[in-house]
Amino acid sequence: MPHSSYLRYVALGDSQTEGLGDGDDLTGLRGWADRLAERLAAAEPALRYANLAVRGRTAAEVRAGQLAPALALRPDLATVVAGVNDLLRPGFDAAEVAGHMEAMFAELTAAGAHVATLTFPDPGKIIPIARPLRSRALELNARIRAAAARHGVTVAETGGHAVTTDPRLWSADRLHATPLGHERIAAAMADALRLPGSDGTWALPLPPRPVPAGWQAAAAELRWAGTFLGPWLVRRLRGRSSGDGRTAKRPGLLPLGGIPGAPEGRPAAGRP
Repeated sequence: MPHSSYLRYVALGDSQTEGLGDGDDLTGLRGWADRLAERLAAAEPALRYANLAVRGRTAAEVRAGQLAPALALRPDLATVVAGVNDLLRPGFDAAEVAGHMEAMFAELTAAGAHVATLTFPDPGKIIPIARPLRSRALELNARIRAAAARHGVTVAETGGHAVTTDPRLWSADRLHATPLGHERIAAAMADALRLPGSDGTWALPLPPRPVPAGWQAAAAELRWAGTFLGPWLVRRLRGRSSGDGRTAKRPGLLPLGGIPGAPEGRPAAGRP
């Protein structure tokens, strides 16, 4: 049963957990996990927080590179979010990805941590050319839910609400959340964990927005393909990752003041 007081929070994952789209590499990344840490610290000021996530990592890579360091930190709360980088690749195998997720769930819960994860929205509603990936996302979500149920893992159902595919929650690359998107993810996690002051308002839709004309939408798709899809495909063909040579931004447990934009820290770029 989730509770409201944690002292050692460790986040495992890829670029979304690292915080891409919320700040930048120059001023510092914030992200939903940092924002969740702020909410946890409001309930327990003695909280210490580590973020082991690295952009570009697959579920297997998160397990291989982050699980052992996470266990060494002896968390009482761990979030594990991975699988999107797998989902986008030609050889995607939902059972294999979920197997890596379940292995992390099992080891972390056996070590005494409460574990939380989330489900993924339909990628085709965010990136039109990704519509064929809808079945992949649905299968992966179903397998994550089943694995979570077997290990008492909390699941934030961010994949099942229309607001999570609103373009205002996604950066120009359509792969990473905006500051508002990261805030919604953090609020969803807080709600799932039943933190004080949390509720289901994170799932409410944003105010209506103008619908772009057909030619405007087509032009936006072309710009996106040239600016983001092309370079991404080139990296895949070359066997490279955006995370090559990178390490965790916050490998040790630290007080909250180490987070850019947190109450005791310096302001983060793009804070809503």
